[in-house]
Formats: sequence, C-alpha cells, structure tokens
Amino acid sequence: MLILMLQEADVFLEWMSYPPGSMFTIMFLAFVVSTISSLLTKWLVDTKEVERKQKLIKAHEEKKKKIIELAEGDVARYRKERKTWERRDAMIKKMQQGMAMSRLKPTCITFLPMIIIFWLMRQYFLNNPVACPPMNPYNLPLVSGMMMASTEGQVYEWTKHVYGEATTVSARAGWINFTAWYFICSLGISTLFQRIFKIQSQATGGGMEQMFSGQKAKSMEFPNV
Repeated sequence: MLILMLQEADVFLEWMSYPPGSMFTIMFLAFVVSTISSLLTKWLVDTKEVERKQKLIKAHEEKKKKIIELAEGDVARYRKERKTWERRDAMIKKMQQGMAMSRLKPTCITFLPMIIIFWLMRQYFLNNPVACPPMNPYNLPLVSGMMMASTEGQVYEWTKHVYGEATTVSARAGWINFTAWYFICSLGISTLFQRIFKIQSQATGGGMEQMFSGQKAKSMEFPNV
C-alpha cells in the first residue's frame, strides 16, 4: 500500500510539474489563498463600517472642491468654510489611519505563511513554463523579463503534446512562469471573491480608488485670499 501511495505521489508530482498540470496547480493555489484572505477580511474587518467611512471621506474631498470654487465669488464665506473644513480634516485623517490599520489585520496573519509558501513554490517551478497566455509577454515593455519562461535549452516530453515533437522552449515562445501566472490567477479570483463575500467596496475603495482620490485632493490646494 505504501509503495502504491508513493507511486501515485510521484505521478501527481510529475503531472503538476509541467503544463497543463502546473497551470491548474497554481490556479488552485491562488483559489485557496484568495478564499482564506477573503474569509479573514470578512471576519476581522467591519466592511460596512469601512464603506460608511469611505463615503464620509469622499464627501469631505468633494466639499473641498466646492469651497475652492467659493474663493472667486464669496471670499468671506470661503474663509469660513475653509476653517471648518480644516478642523474636520484632522478627524478625517485619523479615520483614514484607523481604516489602514483595520485592513492590515488579515495581512498580519497571512503574510509570513504566504511568503514561505510562495518561496517554496517558486523554488519548485523555478523559471519553467507553466502557462501560455493569448498575449506574448515578450512583447510587453518593462514586465516582460519578470513574466517570460523558458526550458533553458533542455528538452521536455510535455513539449511533444504542444509542438508535435519534444523540443526546447525559448523565452520568445510566449510562455509565462510561476510568478506571472499566479499573479494573473490571484487578481481574477480575488476580484470575484470580493464580490461574493461583499467586500468589494472595502477592497477597491481602499485601494486604487482611494489612492487616486488622495492624489486628486493633493492637487487641489486652497488659494490664499
């Protein structure tokens, strides 16, 4: 029985080492990680409260824009509204700091285990081809070097099923490595799970949307009148 289990384990390890097994294995890993991360966020973070605070922050920034428009027509009202806004701004900044700490709770739990798992998987797959996307990463600027994969001159049997004969796979062939494929899978699955667990507003509003709104707010300075 033990010998049979070892043989089956060897067959599975060989299957997951090369496409298409590697592609599905990494996709499953991204699925598991996204599920755990989403459940922890749902458990540790009050997403409804975060969403409420995000609406307050957004309204606060929109108020600043309206106050700036007053500077040209009603200077007295502008100065009064500006002082009120600046007093409230201190409270808003504390609120943003609290939200940032709240979002870090799931990360504090998953960070170290994920670093270890990711490192072990990266050592296992190295820079070998694991998936072939529609777009050739060789043509992408800046990120192509991080995404491209090759067999580094070695001939593998799995290539026979793709090219009709066992051959080498160069970096120009369009295959991507473990890191690139995991990132693509994780991004797609995480977005889906955020919607399923109703934490989309917390994730997106606290991420790209808040970053851009913060940059926009910095670009709007109160005029000295």
